[in-house]
Amino acid sequence: MESTQPRIKSMNLFLFMLLMAFFTAIGGEIKFIPFEDGPFRFGLGSIIFFFALLIRPLPIITTGLLTGMVVIIGRSLLDFLIYGQALSVQLLEHLPAGIFYITFALCFKLIALDELKKHPLILGLLGTLFEVISNIVEYILTELLLVSDQETLISFLLFIVVGLLRSFFVVGIYSIITMSEQQKQLKQLMTIHSELYVEALYLKKTMNQIEQLTANSYQLYKKLKTTEEKHAMEALYIAQEIHEVKKDHERIYAGLSKITNLNYPSKFLLTDILSFIVEANENYAKYLNKSISFTLICPDDFVIKNHIALFAILNNLMANAVEAIEKSGFVTLSVTVEKETTTFIVEDNGIGIEESLIPVIFDAGYTSKFNEQGQGSTGIGLSHTKTIVENLNGAIHVTSDTSTSFIVQIPSKNIQKEIL
Repeated sequence: MESTQPRIKSMNLFLFMLLMAFFTAIGGEIKFIPFEDGPFRFGLGSIIFFFALLIRPLPIITTGLLTGMVVIIGRSLLDFLIYGQALSVQLLEHLPAGIFYITFALCFKLIALDELKKHPLILGLLGTLFEVISNIVEYILTELLLVSDQETLISFLLFIVVGLLRSFFVVGIYSIITMSEQQKQLKQLMTIHSELYVEALYLKKTMNQIEQLTANSYQLYKKLKTTEEKHAMEALYIAQEIHEVKKDHERIYAGLSKITNLNYPSKFLLTDILSFIVEANENYAKYLNKSISFTLICPDDFVIKNHIALFAILNNLMANAVEAIEKSGFVTLSVTVEKETTTFIVEDNGIGIEESLIPVIFDAGYTSKFNEQGQGSTGIGLSHTKTIVENLNGAIHVTSDTSTSFIVQIPSKNIQKEIL
């Protein structure tokens, strides 16, 4: 089994290279010819070839040789079948085009392509340079083997212009795709971190309870030690076992803390976080087959700190709003930024909250969510949302009438890292 895996990977890689070479040859047929009645031409082939090198690690020299061969043979066979000319003549005519891709690949072999993917401007300029070099090689071979009356200066200018257009087009498309994928991964990471943040808070609360329970058990042991030795030893055993549980919780909490305290490589704007939250809950609404209109109102912006905490607060409130709407409705997330306080309001027109229940909805264990079997949820979501808000020295309250609004007020200094 192990020996077949490398063969399968090698075969898949070769098939990808062959497919890429085939599409490069086909793309080369979508072309314009700068010199009337001349064999030299510009096509889309190099765009496909360059893009393939960016999206997947490939053995560059082998890929260049394979592509060059496919281009030469493929174009020659196509012209032979269409025009009926001698195959040897066609092979000679398309040889410079095949050499173009081999030269292009050799140029890319000289650079650290994976590293340069992080620097699109440099990559685009190098792609242009490699296009110019490869086109010059193709041009010289065309002059030597086929024709010798092409305009050299015009050709060189065309090489630069076309090289710039093709290279930066490829790098631009690749950068857009990469950025989109990074944004998607970032949203997933933010969601995971916010959930872990809440779990860490819950675990910390449990650890405090365990600490108190351990102390109580030990005090019970001391009281029973003088009168009921047997029961005293049982109490001591319980205290010891609880202490072990506490140590396990501490190890887990330490691991969670390392994850939730990770520093991201870039700054986060408030609008970025809010956009992530809205998009995530739009997807959540679709998953629940609900037709919900989402509105984000945020006229101000700033670089935030405690982004995981803020994400956890608002994401939980938005998810609750989605769940409160039965079939269709609206959810609005609005932000008001003032010097002392920043206010977040999550409003929905769901089933609402009875006035008598408002005082208890933030209590641990309270829930209005039940599954098909009638089992209630844990009821810790709003409780921990309130805890996170209070950890930021903020406050949260709710109003429910024709619509339900959760109002979160946090001191601006506790979430603003940098004013824009």
